[in-house]
Amino acid sequence: MSKKIQNQKENNKMDKIVSLCKRRGFIFPGSEIYGGLANSYDYGPLGVELFNNIKKLWWRRFVQIRGDVVGVEGPIIMNPKVWEASGHLSHFTDPLVECKLCHLRLRQDKPDDIAAHERAHQGKKAEWTEAKNFNLLFKTFIGTVEDDKAAAYLRGETAQTMFTDFKLVIEALRKKVPFGIAQIGRNFRNEITTGNFIFRMKEFTIAELEYFVKPGEDDAKFEEWLASQQEFFIKDLEIKPANIKKVELPKDELAHYSKRTVDTYFNFPFGWDEIAGIANRTDYDLKNHLEHSKENLRYRDPETNEEYIPYVVEPTFGLDRIMLAVLADAYEEVEARSGADETKHEQEIVLRLNKKLAPFKIAVLPLSKKEPLTKMGQDIAAALREQWMIDYDETQSIGKRYRRQDEIGTPYCVTVDFDSLEDKAVTVRERDTMEQERIAVDKLQDYFKDKFN
Repeated sequence: MSKKIQNQKENNKMDKIVSLCKRRGFIFPGSEIYGGLANSYDYGPLGVELFNNIKKLWWRRFVQIRGDVVGVEGPIIMNPKVWEASGHLSHFTDPLVECKLCHLRLRQDKPDDIAAHERAHQGKKAEWTEAKNFNLLFKTFIGTVEDDKAAAYLRGETAQTMFTDFKLVIEALRKKVPFGIAQIGRNFRNEITTGNFIFRMKEFTIAELEYFVKPGEDDAKFEEWLASQQEFFIKDLEIKPANIKKVELPKDELAHYSKRTVDTYFNFPFGWDEIAGIANRTDYDLKNHLEHSKENLRYRDPETNEEYIPYVVEPTFGLDRIMLAVLADAYEEVEARSGADETKHEQEIVLRLNKKLAPFKIAVLPLSKKEPLTKMGQDIAAALREQWMIDYDETQSIGKRYRRQDEIGTPYCVTVDFDSLEDKAVTVRERDTMEQERIAVDKLQDYFKDKFN
């Protein structure tokens, strides 16, 4: 297969994923009734469930089951001195060039975007200005007067809350180094280059933690956290290992605070790109905050009485990108399998999501809209909702309903048929194998507890 045909096939897959997300309620264009806003998206009913399930698995692995990590939740707007101390006001920039024909600005380090823009001018020779650095922080103002004294910024990363709370967490919870502080939250970057659906947005969610260690122990802890980060993708999210790779950043590409960075890339339909990273931030942040705030942010070892500024190992996860990776990894087109009637298609979509990630865990489907079946189905759905997210669907043929559930990744369908009224049992269909079992209604809770544990 030629590279051009392969690219067309992958682009087509991306278009199909975008279509599925809108059609089935995962992701909607933001503000669509007003024409939308570039790279602004709403997570629909299924999308918010999938997103929350990813967050829950992240929190479980990196906070709940560890004894050395605690959580915080900080504000989006912080004292602007935070961003001065962190280096974001001076270093958080992209090099931009401006097209002299239309005055559009693009990132100098994105040659493919520049080439595509030049082609859009249809033969006119585009000329570009010299590159200038553009700060990515969103600027706003506090109060009624818009002057420099009232200037503030929407946070460009969640990390700074963990640094400014470092001393408070130690005092409140009597934590000893090594330990970590974790946070999941919204971040804002005034990106010039956006695109590829929810991959690159101006507003996005980051899950990250700052793990504080004694200098000299940072390299070993870096390797431990890198291994744990990879386990999250392969074991927790069940992303195919072939679609994940680690990329070590060369020295000349490191962020201003980093001693070492390793990014994790996913094989998207549009190519390999970053979904997570881990950085050794050394003592850069605590040292700078100590100097700017004049607060003593040194750590004193309670056993040796040694005082030092801890180094920091920082695993970071782009949750929106990870959700897109999960969708792309699970998306599969299969030969028709929903029946030989009007529900049969040449190809059908199956979203093979990890059971723990699926928005709906179980769908309850009465075979008929007749009241005895619908009443029994509704009672079953109500009982199962005590434990799991349940979809109840009585519209259209059973084949079409199975197909709908396959498209949204529901692991199990419970079919209530006319025999159910007599034998008090239902048919349970598994998404991936399509195997069916007859299960007594009063055994359903135990049956699914076993399946989901």
